[in-house]
This record gives sequence, C-alpha cells and structure tokens, in this order.
Amino acid sequence: MPSAAQTFSLYGALKNGVLEWIFQWRGPESGTIVLVQRRVFILPTRQGLLFAGVIVLMLIGSVNYDLSLGFILAFLLGATGIQSMLHTFRNLANLRIAPGRVLPVFAGEAAQFQIRIENQARLHRYSVGVTRDRLSASYIDVPPASEVLATVAVPTRRRGWLRPGRVILFTFFPVGLFRAWSYADLDMHVLVYPAPATPGLALPPPESGSGEGGIQGHGQDEFSGLRPYRPGDSPRHIAWKAVARDDNLLTKQFAGRADAEFWLTWESLPPAMDLENRIAHLARWVIDADGAGMAYGLRLPGLTLPLAAGAIHRADCLRALALHGLAADHT
Repeated sequence: MPSAAQTFSLYGALKNGVLEWIFQWRGPESGTIVLVQRRVFILPTRQGLLFAGVIVLMLIGSVNYDLSLGFILAFLLGATGIQSMLHTFRNLANLRIAPGRVLPVFAGEAAQFQIRIENQARLHRYSVGVTRDRLSASYIDVPPASEVLATVAVPTRRRGWLRPGRVILFTFFPVGLFRAWSYADLDMHVLVYPAPATPGLALPPPESGSGEGGIQGHGQDEFSGLRPYRPGDSPRHIAWKAVARDDNLLTKQFAGRADAEFWLTWESLPPAMDLENRIAHLARWVIDADGAGMAYGLRLPGLTLPLAAGAIHRADCLRALALHGLAADHT
C-alpha cells in the first residue's frame, strides 16, 4: 500500500499534467506570442455567479407566479450576461506579446521586465492586467493598431541570471461578470549584479606598475573629456562654454599617467572571507572606484579585466562578479 507521501506525489504529478494539458504550458517561448483563441480562458467571477443566481431565482419566481414580465427581464439579463462574456473574451484574444527591454539590477532590488503588448485589430482593448505573482498587477489600455509597454516587477535575491517566469494577462472588462486570462512565458532574462557590501572595506592601495594605467580623473596633464557636474567639483574645472550651449553643468576631466596601477584583486581581501562576501566587497570597490573617476582593473580567479574606466568597464566588472562561480553565460 503506497504511503501518504507517495500518494501526494502521484496526485501532484497528475495535477501538473492536467494543468499543462489544459493551459498548454510549454516553457519559455522565443519571439512573439499570439494569444489565439485556444490560449485564452474564461470563467465567471463571484459577481458573475451571483448574477446568474439572481436570474435563476427570477425564473423560478416567474414560473411559480406566471409573470410574463419576469420572464422577459430574466431572459434580457441573461442575454446581457452572455454578451458581456463575449466582450471579455474578445478584449484579450489575438493580442501579440513580445519581450521588451530590461536593465541589470543589484541583488535585493526589483527587476523591471518590460513586455510589449501589440493590438493589430481595430478594437480598443481596455483594462488589460499583467501580473506575475497575482498579488500586484499593472493595467494598460491598448488602442487599435498600436503597441503599449507593460512592466512586471520581479524581486531579486541572489546574483546571476533571472527569468521572469510565467506572466498572466487578464481582463474583467466590461462589467466584471467574467474573468478572461492567458499565460505567457517569454524567453527573456536579466543579469542581477551582486549586492555591494555595506559598509565596504577601504579601497586597496595602488600597486607599482609600468605607468600605463593608474588613477584617472585626478591628474592635470591632458584633457580627457566631460562628465556631469558633481557637488564639490572645483569651479575652475567647469566647462562654461558647454554650459552656455545647453544649460547643463559639466566638469572637465583630466588624465594623468602614474607609476602606480589600481587593481581590485581577490587576494586583497581577508583570507577568512567566504565567496559571497568577497564578491560583495569587490562590487563595492568597483562602484567606489568608478564613482571616484579612477581607472582600475579587476583580478578574479581565472579572469583578469585590464585597467580601464567608464560605464562600460564598470558594467563588465559587475557582470564578471555576478557570474563568477555560476553556470556558463546564457548569452
């Protein structure tokens, strides 16, 4: 005789199989997903069931008391309910769903997945809801022959790649008697950077080197570009001609060569520190060095990123830290 655990396991497998067959769960789908009729499901809401119960009571009363007007009203309300069901279904059917843009975030922040919803029909689609966890949803209207962006927030807990999972699109339009819904499992992912240590350790001292790298942004030898003004910048370094053109405060940057190279290395951290704490402190160092305008390099076990500066180098370093020790890169 099977145990209770085996019984629950068999029941769960049977339930999942039935749900996969009914709702056509296929896993992540690439490209554009079209909500054809067989992908849209509809059921009455509590208000719809109450509405149907009132109609049944009206019919029973009309039969008992032979009320012609009661029959007319009951059939009229029933026809109205059926018409609302058709409108609810049509409000969702044949929408086109495609992945949109998503930017990397730090662990602990919510990743904002953008989903493109396109309506190629001539009908206006009203109050289409998008949710992932059924706890919160965003509602959008999709005009005819247009495309609208919906945003789904997904909490992050650890570094690495993150998929949004199965997203639910639903609608109660026009009167809330029925709920139509569909599932979309888009093939999209976002890179989650490691959460920087707070507070972090002090930046390591620069190493002696060839003089081809080093600290950038503090020398006065050569003009290297402009950056947005930061509080505390010297007024002598403000690019007043650029300010006169577009009214945005910009600060001149100068690059100077030094005989020291600024490296953020795995070995600079205390030996007793575990893997995730090392990555968190290195992420803090990357952010601090980039904020100070320094040129820096990153050394990890099996990987070295050369000395550089700027937003692209910062993203490369954070990406390397996010994927260090994890599965191979998805892209």
